[in-house]
Amino acid sequence: MRINLADYIDHTQLKPDTTKEKITQIVNEAREHGFASVCVNPYWVPYCYDNLKDTDVKVCTVIGFPLGATSTEAKVFETKQAIQDGATEVDMVINVGELKSKNDEAVQRDIEAVVEAAKSNALTKVIIETALLTTDEKVRACKIAKTAGADFVKTSTGFSGGGATVEDIKLMRETVGSDLGVKASGGVRDPESTKSMIDAGATRIGASAGVDIIAGETGSSDY
Repeated sequence: MRINLADYIDHTQLKPDTTKEKITQIVNEAREHGFASVCVNPYWVPYCYDNLKDTDVKVCTVIGFPLGATSTEAKVFETKQAIQDGATEVDMVINVGELKSKNDEAVQRDIEAVVEAAKSNALTKVIIETALLTTDEKVRACKIAKTAGADFVKTSTGFSGGGATVEDIKLMRETVGSDLGVKASGGVRDPESTKSMIDAGATRIGASAGVDIIAGETGSSDY
């Protein structure tokens, strides 16, 4: 069955030096190609919402990004503000240090607070940062996210030295079952790698190379 790759892509621009011109570019590209969303830093959410509100393209933003080590209260505030500004999807970073310290209760409370802040107004995707985790930690993180009521688990921020792998997507899908979405992000630059992630169980792809992916070309994605 032929799939429409654009339906899977969160068209992403999260670099610290992102200009308004770059945001305008991804907004226009998302509008033209019908991507699932644009994924931007919280500052750019109002602009993206204003320029995409007459389309089916969602506005996605990041919470506690990229380290995940901000307070839960800060993540909750970010989430509420982002939704007020027009975001309908939030990608939050877990507290990686607490996960590695086996303080699973703290990690779960952190996720639950963001899920509660988003409520029925936005999907919550939980970034577990697979590049920093052991297999056991990846499984634990996915189970915690599922218990906390998240809508998705996501591989990576793209800021910690590694991105999505087919093996990680398979592991995440096996762990969360069919109830949650799985987002592959980091290093997905072409149609072949995109399809391999989808075949492994991904239901969303985070990529700055979205246009190149659907054009069948290899792009230079850093996310």
